[in-house]
Amino acid sequence: MYLTKETKEEIFKKHGKSEKDTGSAEGQIALFTYRINHLSQHLKKNHKDYNTERSLVKLVGKRKRLLNYLKNTEIERYRSIIAELGIRK
Repeated sequence: MYLTKETKEEIFKKHGKSEKDTGSAEGQIALFTYRINHLSQHLKKNHKDYNTERSLVKLVGKRKRLLNYLKNTEIERYRSIIAELGIRK
């Protein structure tokens, strides 16, 4: 399995406040980014996997909504998470 419990805890520890802080926007955005990268690699090999493609589009939408929320409420947190993950809108 590509996303183990240890991997999740590491992502939340690095981008959230702690390993157990799964609700922070930064932690969720980091987790979505990890999953998006994994699904993108999968789709490069299996281009006819339409269910995965749909899941990828839904994840990108969720991440975009969270990024919009951060941008509208706390711009500094938004800028820091964009810089850390290397994504931009």
